[in-house]
Amino acid sequence: MSSVTRNVVFAGVLIALSNETIGQSEFEFEQRRLAMVENVVKGAGVTDERVLQSIRDTRRHEFMPPRFRSQAYFDMAVPIGDRQTISSPFIVAFMTQTLDVKPTDRVLEIGTGSGYQAAVLSPLAKEVYSIEIVESLGRRAASTLRRLKYRNIITKVGDGFLGWEEHAPFDKIIVTCSPEKIPTPLVDQLRDGGILVVPVGERYQQTLYIMRKQDGKLIREALRPTLFVPMTGAAEDQRAVKPDPKNPVAINGDFELPTLPNGFIDGWYYQRQVELDDQQARKGHCITIKNEDLGRAGHLLQGFSVDGRHVKKLLFSVDVKTDNVDDKGLRDDYPSAVITFFDKERKIINHISLGRFAGTSDWRTIERTSRVPPAAREGLVRLGLFGATGQIWFDDVKMGVAN
Repeated sequence: MSSVTRNVVFAGVLIALSNETIGQSEFEFEQRRLAMVENVVKGAGVTDERVLQSIRDTRRHEFMPPRFRSQAYFDMAVPIGDRQTISSPFIVAFMTQTLDVKPTDRVLEIGTGSGYQAAVLSPLAKEVYSIEIVESLGRRAASTLRRLKYRNIITKVGDGFLGWEEHAPFDKIIVTCSPEKIPTPLVDQLRDGGILVVPVGERYQQTLYIMRKQDGKLIREALRPTLFVPMTGAAEDQRAVKPDPKNPVAINGDFELPTLPNGFIDGWYYQRQVELDDQQARKGHCITIKNEDLGRAGHLLQGFSVDGRHVKKLLFSVDVKTDNVDDKGLRDDYPSAVITFFDKERKIINHISLGRFAGTSDWRTIERTSRVPPAAREGLVRLGLFGATGQIWFDDVKMGVAN
């Protein structure tokens, strides 16, 4: 596995392993940004032309730490400090499209982060109000937005759980971090007929919802499984279900839980070219990923909590079947099942990799027991073709503490 360019997904988006910085001109940045919109954002299903144009016009590299700017126009997130990330262009575009922003709308954003999401909203809305709980991030984002002359964005440092009552009611509210339950102040501050887009759920099992307020109540619609950083402050203090870092397990590893109404596999997120399959499974269901275009993404993932101070070894196993899988032509990525470990700052520190899967083979079980880095605090399971062509099936994904 390359230590330079192989990517993983976290907080609902891709994170690059690389810290390599490549000097690029503004013209080069623009060309890569336009290509990203066409090949990734638009190609993945974002169709609103106003949103696409805003992504084209927003200079994402300006919102990123200098050492990561070479990765600004890949569909990935990168750390921005204080355990936070800048979201991927696709996630930002998808959530913005879902929010259905009108030119007369006053929008509240919870979780300013780098300021990129607010910048994308700026040309679409009348006013954007954005709250960040981490003071250093909030001040840095405000400075960036001022420097880039986003004049209709108002920011403050505070707990987004409380909303911004002074400027309520809002036509639209977007939340870029995940609470376990919807904060009541946000419901109260959304005008009747307004829209709220928010990821809700347990720390590593979340669903992105669109919620419409009608007669004072929220009508919710599940969109897709996802993974965002938690909403901190009051929301985290009130969290009832917390992860168990001493006993990491795979959720819905046998793929027997019912799918969401839109076909997404429950418990897994960032799904690309993934389908549930009841014909090829040894029993019940499995998942299949099929790709005919070299380099096109095909994968899914799941996050989990793990504490390397308590979990010394981890058993990781998966059943896999392949049909004409070919990764020739890929520089770094290849078909595999991988666990990636992160430290407390969400920096990548190590991997457990099963595969390089290739060719055609019947069902077989692949397993490995590996040491967990003592600094590990979170992990990510990834299954996929990762750009290879052919078809691959996965089933019976297991993970657990080993002796």
